[in-house]
Amino acid sequence: MKSKIYLYLFLFVSLICLFLMVSSDKMSKDYEKKSKYNIEKISNLENQIVALKDSVQRSSLKVLDMQYFSLENNDDALAYFEHLNLKDPAGYVADKLLETNAQKGDNPLVPYEGMESDFKINKIKVLNHKWILTDFSDGKYWGDLLIKYELKDDLGVDFTLVDHLLYTRSN
Repeated sequence: MKSKIYLYLFLFVSLICLFLMVSSDKMSKDYEKKSKYNIEKISNLENQIVALKDSVQRSSLKVLDMQYFSLENNDDALAYFEHLNLKDPAGYVADKLLETNAQKGDNPLVPYEGMESDFKINKIKVLNHKWILTDFSDGKYWGDLLIKYELKDDLGVDFTLVDHLLYTRSN
C-alpha cells in the first residue's frame, strides 16, 4: 500500500512537471512575442518622440523668426519709450490705433472708401518705435497699411500713413 502511494505520488509529480514544462515553453514563446511587440512599440514611440521634438524645435524657430520684427523683442526700440514708464508700449500704441476705428464711417487712416461697409483696421503689428503694419477690411475687400507713428511725452500718438495696398478680387 505504501509503495502504491509512492507510485501515485511519483506519477502525480511527474504529470505536474510535464505540465509545467509544456506550459513554460508556451509561456516563453508568448513572452517572446509580447517582448518583440513591446520592443517595436517602444521603438515607434521613440521615433515619434524624436519627430515631435524636431517639430517643436522647428516651431520655436518659426516663432522666433516671426518675433524678429516686433517692438516687444527690440530692446533698442524699447529704449525710446523708457522715460514714459509704459508697461506695454506696443499694446498702448495698438489700442490708440484701434480707437481710430471708433469714428463713424471708414477709418481715417485707410485711403479707400468701403465698398461693402466701412473699412476698419483689424490686425496690428507694431514693428518698432516708428512703424506699424496693419490689416484692414470691410468684410469683403481687404488690404494692408504701413503707418508711421510718434508716441509723444504726453502719451498722445500721431499716425501718418506711409503706404497702402488694397487687394483685388479675382472672381
